[in-house]
Amino acid sequence: MKVLVIGGGGREHALIWALRRSDRVSEVVCAPGNGGIARIARCEPLDVGDVEAAVRLVERERPEFVVIGPEVPLAAGVVDALQERGIRVFGPAKAAARLESSKAFAKDFMRRWGIPTAEYAVCDSFEAVLQALKRFPERVVVKADGLAAGKGVVLCESHEEAIRAAEEMFGGALLGSKVESLVLEETLDGPEVSYFAVCDGKIAVNLAFAQDHKRVGEGDTGPNTGGMGAYSTDFLVSEAISEWLCAHVAQRVVDGMQAEGTPFQGVLFTGLMMTADGPKVLEFNTRFGDPETEAVMLRLETDLLKVLEAAVEGRLAEISIELKPGASVCVVAASAGYPGKYASGHAISGLESVAGGVEVFHAGTAQLDGGKIVTAGGRVLAVTAEGADLKVALAKVYGALGEIAFEGMQYRRDIGWRALG
Repeated sequence: MKVLVIGGGGREHALIWALRRSDRVSEVVCAPGNGGIARIARCEPLDVGDVEAAVRLVERERPEFVVIGPEVPLAAGVVDALQERGIRVFGPAKAAARLESSKAFAKDFMRRWGIPTAEYAVCDSFEAVLQALKRFPERVVVKADGLAAGKGVVLCESHEEAIRAAEEMFGGALLGSKVESLVLEETLDGPEVSYFAVCDGKIAVNLAFAQDHKRVGEGDTGPNTGGMGAYSTDFLVSEAISEWLCAHVAQRVVDGMQAEGTPFQGVLFTGLMMTADGPKVLEFNTRFGDPETEAVMLRLETDLLKVLEAAVEGRLAEISIELKPGASVCVVAASAGYPGKYASGHAISGLESVAGGVEVFHAGTAQLDGGKIVTAGGRVLAVTAEGADLKVALAKVYGALGEIAFEGMQYRRDIGWRALG
């Protein structure tokens, strides 16, 4: 089977790595891909948010199955356009993807369907923010309503900070473009957990749990990033909590979306805060998360293609998803300056020296003529391994990072500290 994967980051590299393990996959094309993906799949250029270009690519390549990686093509309606042409494609339609593309829609949806989440207010002007803040304690979260590549959330310790964040969002200084609305949210306390469920429009099935490290600095300091590392273990949540989340979060999303005429088919990636009052939803993503996916794919024993096809065809009730026992971990090697300004084009050395049992997924790289790999993004590499426990997996990853080098390389040396401490 020929499979097309749309996207070009570490998540897509990990998905392609997993898909190629299927006996039924004969060829993988990735658009646009990156330097590492080019070593295991044929890469084709694509602006992932250009629906017409995506359709032309599919008509030219004629894949038997399409997998959408990032959020931009989902929000743009690539799935809708391909489904209209009879193409089997994994990912939610544009209307269902609003669970990620609009924080306001997601919060209102959770309220309608009784999904536990923080108290909130949707504000479409700076004046509305000033009025709404009167209902919140000093600590408050400010979230851009639309897509922001994981950087549209500001945790504020005071109303003054929240007002400043709102000014910068409405004015365009924070994200590079003005937002039309934002969400104020009460601050929740507790450990965060990333929860993956696969959905076929009728039922939700648990895939995995992971924990991300968003802050750029060790000890969870510094600005938020797209993710500096993640790990997945058997013990992040209990079996009882896992079953509760499937019934009270993922399945309620599926039931609610179906009832509202926008069935959800794809991966529901839920950011959770495990509060003293129980799990509460921080946000929904409607695609595989990054860098959690890199860690999760190493634990997945079930054929990934089988899972994705069952979701597209409404057959998830027929399959069982199995994970390797133990743990897996991903540590991101990033460019100097990330998540702010950074330089690209630095040669990467040591990739061939990485020991077996470690997968180096490329997030922001390019391959030059002659095969030389250089940096081409903020997050550059996602170095990933699995093991009998988290310590074993971490030792493999940090050993591999000691072999890799590029100018200005930075990475956190405390990934998984909550589980170890």
